[in-house]
Amino acid sequence: MHELFVAGEVDANYLKSHAVRPVVAHSWQRSLAGGVDPYLDGARDAVTTIDRLRETHPLAPALPVIRRLLVDDAADSGVVVAVSAADGTLLWVEGDPTACRKAEAMNFVPGADWSERSAGTNAPGTALALDRELQIHGSEHFSRIVQPWSCTAVPVHDPATGVLLGAIDLTGGDQVATAQTLALVRATAVAVENHLALLRIAGVAAEPAARRPHLVVLGGDRPRWVTTDRYGHLQATPLTGRHADILVLLSRHPEGLSADHLAVLLDDKDLDVVTVRAEMSRLRKVIGAENLASRPYRLSTPVTTDVDEVFAALDAGDVESALARYAGPLLIQSVSPAIARLRTQLSTTLRDAVLAEGRQGRTDLLRRWLDLPDGRDDREGWQALRDSAGLTAVARARARGHLAGLDFELG
Repeated sequence: MHELFVAGEVDANYLKSHAVRPVVAHSWQRSLAGGVDPYLDGARDAVTTIDRLRETHPLAPALPVIRRLLVDDAADSGVVVAVSAADGTLLWVEGDPTACRKAEAMNFVPGADWSERSAGTNAPGTALALDRELQIHGSEHFSRIVQPWSCTAVPVHDPATGVLLGAIDLTGGDQVATAQTLALVRATAVAVENHLALLRIAGVAAEPAARRPHLVVLGGDRPRWVTTDRYGHLQATPLTGRHADILVLLSRHPEGLSADHLAVLLDDKDLDVVTVRAEMSRLRKVIGAENLASRPYRLSTPVTTDVDEVFAALDAGDVESALARYAGPLLIQSVSPAIARLRTQLSTTLRDAVLAEGRQGRTDLLRRWLDLPDGRDDREGWQALRDSAGLTAVARARARGHLAGLDFELG
């Protein structure tokens, strides 16, 4: 399956229908789309100042806990224990000396970038990309050099703010991709978070890691920029429609956009570049100059969005979570062609996933979709609900009545 996919002969849907786990198929898809070479001989180096990064990282005070619970027992077990930062940079790699030397051949060493966008599908990188615990079995890795290994990774969060700090990973043979190993790494992550909380209570730890700014643009409410103040209180700043458009586009283009490119994306009649620059100047005052860079325009601070949360849940195959995060269409009043395209992409992807689940018996998800503005006129969805097995007589009658109403309205 891996060879067929890399060669472009099959897509992710084909993979999923041939026993490749959805979370792996979607990760391979992201890896390939992001330009990861499956035949590289190892991960890239991420930083040159690893010592400084270790000293200042929030997980550093918890390293003794990780060593006691994992590293001490890994000394002669063929297992490597790795701790990574939230961006995928490996901070500490310890454990069985022989296994560590073998892992060096694929640059599984401190300072290497094992994020999914750099190294392709792997437990720590993909766990960080999805912010969920994950096990990757040998051949599920995207990079061929990593396929002799299996791994289990669990994200670690700041106990005060919930912000993602990094991940704890076990890498080795097949024995590290079992339910028992997952339970062990999960328990270690909980112990680390509790240790950090106790240190903070005792007044001997650093300040809580700041939560990333969050962009809310789904549903009928006014779009807003949500931040956390120094006391941990959330602050929501309302945004104009144009500013929300710009922030969504910048969040989808981390490489940055020129004023000319932004003008085309914002208005198919091409805005005047002077107008775009004026809007960027006003936006900088709204969200803070430290969050917005120029030449090209780009977000200089990592930002989360409710759009990305829905896409991430779908990529992980968690349709229920995606539906729970979907408050409604993206910036429904926006006339930006780029926003309209993204709006359609998000709604259609979620709809198709819900209908697929509905046909497999998840009528609860189907009903929730049909109650949304997107689903009220979804004739195919109402037909799927009407034809679902196990539906009560009243629910089936309601579906039939809704279909009759749609047919009457649409002729």
